[in-house]
Amino acid sequence: MTKFKKGYCVASFVFATLVIIFALFVSMPETVSATAAQSNPNHTATSDINNGFSVTYNNEDGTLSGPLKVLLVLTVISLAPSILIMLTSFTRIIIVLHFVRTAMGTQTVPPNQVMIGLALFLTFFIMAPVFSEINENAIKPLDAGEITQEQALEIGMEPLRDFMFSQTQTKDIDLFCDIQGVTYETQDDITNGILIPSFILSELRTAFIIGFLIYIPFIVIDMVVSSVLMSMGMMMLPPTTISLPFKILLFVLADGWDLIVGNLVRTFY
Repeated sequence: MTKFKKGYCVASFVFATLVIIFALFVSMPETVSATAAQSNPNHTATSDINNGFSVTYNNEDGTLSGPLKVLLVLTVISLAPSILIMLTSFTRIIIVLHFVRTAMGTQTVPPNQVMIGLALFLTFFIMAPVFSEINENAIKPLDAGEITQEQALEIGMEPLRDFMFSQTQTKDIDLFCDIQGVTYETQDDITNGILIPSFILSELRTAFIIGFLIYIPFIVIDMVVSSVLMSMGMMMLPPTTISLPFKILLFVLADGWDLIVGNLVRTFY
């Protein structure tokens, strides 16, 4: 197992190195001979500026060349999992789904891939209005050259901030403000450095409260089964072996997935 881990780490390092080399190779501009340009002043470059690593300015509005945009997109993609987990509804959803599986005692059913996929699509469903607003107000104007990158970042953060403020409890914001020693009067006075950890803390608290409520009916089934087995003198028989089918039956009869997913999504509205 140790050799496998070492081989996996080496393969990951080699793959990351190759990706960086490829990105740098794509971003390299086509070299143009300086001597030829000096000897022929009327020489006109035939290569498109978007094929090189360059930043052009037009009336003080900076635009990035194509390869540089690709490099920035790759950087954002590498950080996308952290952004998706920390700034959206994904954290609460995946924790609640894990509580459901643990309370039922089905171990690996549903598998992790299914749970993560369900959490991702539920996240896209919940965050669709926020993503649409970011696309309309920040991404499209930036692509059209109407605003700068700094303005696009500031405008794009506003819908996310509104979403996080709607899900964050005031006491969590006060906690981090007290730790940092700052005060605030309006939401605009709260920086992202305070808002993001406050939002994550509120999501964890809410997810654990929902998980506790999910556990209650399954604990009742375990207690009833254990009491029946004890009264029958079958102390050597594991209670989970008997209670698991009853848990699954209860979950199916109550249409558990519809109840849990429906009410979980409604907590964001």
